[in-house]
Amino acid sequence: MTLVPTADLVAAAVARGGAVAAVNVITLEHAEAICAAATVRGTPVILQISENAVRYHGNQLLPIAAATAAAGRLAAVPVALHLDHVTDDDLLAQAADAGFSSLMYDAGALPYRENVARTERVARIAHAAGLWVEAELGYVGGKPDAPASAHLAGVRTDPNEAADYIRRTGVDGLAVAVGSSHAMTGRTAILDLELIGRLRDRLPTPLVLHGSSGVPDDQLRAAARAGIRKVNVGTALNAAMTGSVRLTLGGDEKLVDPRKYLTPAREAMCDTVDRLLAVLP
Repeated sequence: MTLVPTADLVAAAVARGGAVAAVNVITLEHAEAICAAATVRGTPVILQISENAVRYHGNQLLPIAAATAAAGRLAAVPVALHLDHVTDDDLLAQAADAGFSSLMYDAGALPYRENVARTERVARIAHAAGLWVEAELGYVGGKPDAPASAHLAGVRTDPNEAADYIRRTGVDGLAVAVGSSHAMTGRTAILDLELIGRLRDRLPTPLVLHGSSGVPDDQLRAAARAGIRKVNVGTALNAAMTGSVRLTLGGDEKLVDPRKYLTPAREAMCDTVDRLLAVLP
C-alpha cells in the first residue's frame, strides 16, 4: 500500500473521536513488528524515526528512512512516516525528500519566546515543503533537559498559553504535558484527564501524548476519549525487544546467529504494538 500523509491519519482520529498510534522505529525489526501488528489489527499506524535514532545510524537518515518506508508500503493498512523530536536544521531539510509527510520540532525545553520564534520559523519551512508539523509546549518528563518529574508545579501545558502558541507558530499538532514521561519502563503514569479536556476545548489543533509507554491501558483509553489524537510509544518496544533477546541468549550461550534471537524479539515487539492498538479507540 502507498504511504499516506500523517495529516490524514490524525484527521481520521479526530473525526472518530479516537487516537492513532505513532510508534518509534530504531531498527528494521521495529518497523516490521509495527507493520505486522497493524496489518493483523487492520489499523492504520504512524511509523516514527527520531533524531536520536538517526544519530544511532551514523547521522544518516536515508538508510533507516528507506527501510522503514519500504516496510510501510508492504503493510496492508494505511501507514504514515513521521520524523520525531527534530532539533537539527540539516535533518529538517532532508525530511520531505526522504519520504516523511510530517515532523515534530522539539523546542519544548526552551524559554517560551524562543520556543515560539524557532517553531514558527520551522513551521514556515516545513509547510512550504508540504509537511504536517507537530511541536511541544510544557515539559514532558523523562528528557535530560526537562524537570525530573512530570508532576511538578508549572510543568504542565497551560491552555491559554497553548492557544497563543498555536496562533503564533501555526503548528498543526501539539504535544502536551499532562503527566506522562519519556523513557518509562513501568506503567505507572497518572494523566491529568481534566486538563486534556480543557486543552481539547480550548485549542484548534489535535493533541499529542508523548511518553505513552509509561501510561496504563485504562489511562490511555481515557486520554483518547478526553481529546488525545496521536499517541507516541517507543520505550515499550525497546523493553520487549531487549527482554526477549536477554531470555533467548541466556538459554543458549553458544548461540551466535542473530536471526535466532531477533526473530522472537520482533515477535515480542509485535505483541506489544498489538496490545497498544487494541486499547486505542
